[in-house]
Amino acid sequence: MAGLIIKPRSRLLHGHDWVYSSDVTKVFGEPSDGDVVSLKDGKDRMLGSAIYNSRSQIVARRFSRQRQGLDVDFFKRRIGHAMAYRCRYAIDPRLCRLLWSESDGLPGVIVDRYGDCLVLQTLTLAMDQRKALLVEALVETVQPRTIVERNDAPIRRAEGMELASGVLLGEASLVEIDVGGVKFEVDPLHGQKTGFYLDQIENYRQVAAYASGRRVLDCFSNHGAFALACAKAGAAAVTAVEISAEGAKAITAHAERNGLAVRVIEANVFDFLNAEERAEARYDLIILDPPSFTKNREKLHDALRGYKEIHLRALKLLSPHGLLATFSCSHHISAALFAEMLRDALVDAKRSARQIKTLHQGLDHPVLLNLPETEYLKGWLLELAEGR
Repeated sequence: MAGLIIKPRSRLLHGHDWVYSSDVTKVFGEPSDGDVVSLKDGKDRMLGSAIYNSRSQIVARRFSRQRQGLDVDFFKRRIGHAMAYRCRYAIDPRLCRLLWSESDGLPGVIVDRYGDCLVLQTLTLAMDQRKALLVEALVETVQPRTIVERNDAPIRRAEGMELASGVLLGEASLVEIDVGGVKFEVDPLHGQKTGFYLDQIENYRQVAAYASGRRVLDCFSNHGAFALACAKAGAAAVTAVEISAEGAKAITAHAERNGLAVRVIEANVFDFLNAEERAEARYDLIILDPPSFTKNREKLHDALRGYKEIHLRALKLLSPHGLLATFSCSHHISAALFAEMLRDALVDAKRSARQIKTLHQGLDHPVLLNLPETEYLKGWLLELAEGR
């Protein structure tokens, strides 16, 4: 097996699973992009098996600490382990992220499950080359009716791959899902991400638990899950703001499907918040769940400035004892950076706030402590502190 000699003091030697080109002392055996390679230290000791791609910034991603090939039996074992983990923690097996990349030992493989439909993403070259084996393993272990490929994420270009979407098994159709008693119609082939934001399912419930009798504003509403959960929980009034005309129509349709009252505003959130401030509007619970403001570290400063702006505006719209549920889904923005931005926004808004809850991605998106990049969603529920 071809492989790489890893430099001393590289992150791999401290538990991380990624190898950058700067971590490599020597490449031996002339591996091809997509090959499985062995990783060794300077004393020829085995560090594990990895997938290799010289075109990627991350040239190798370890998937086993043993010598291991990628065949259908290996994929079946890893899928079985992932399913068993989710079963242990009572995660709905028919509505969840079934495979979460490195967190489930399959770098670059994401599988979301919507009932009998699976949505597959292969975001690393080696896994994309073995897509047929993955499909075979999924069919044998999960027995879905449909498998949809959603390889339209721009990150594939960093691995030297083209974007693609299509049906790999069965026929694609709209899927009805139930999230906390609210029904949604999901489009696995054309919807945002893989059709739904599964990572927020537990947070919909936790935030909605504080909505009863409150005036709620859900910003960047997308498919309206926070807004609809709050309406179902007995909110006094719910407003959902979504910039996309298609998204706004979907929220209205979902509200009608569930018999829930939601005022839907098609608008840019920044403009809407500014207008509401001028109108001296007040809300008792505001939810900020924006898309990632940055895909790379180079634009981190601009992203933080954007986050601070929307938080400053939202804080000024909160009533006494008002609640703010806020999230960042960019792994480039750490929890510490996000908290610092929140403190700065509170200072500028001349407000103080108590932390009520810390919010995270769901357990079906497991976080590896040795691979901090597996944690990307962080959030807080805050209450304005009276008289401060």
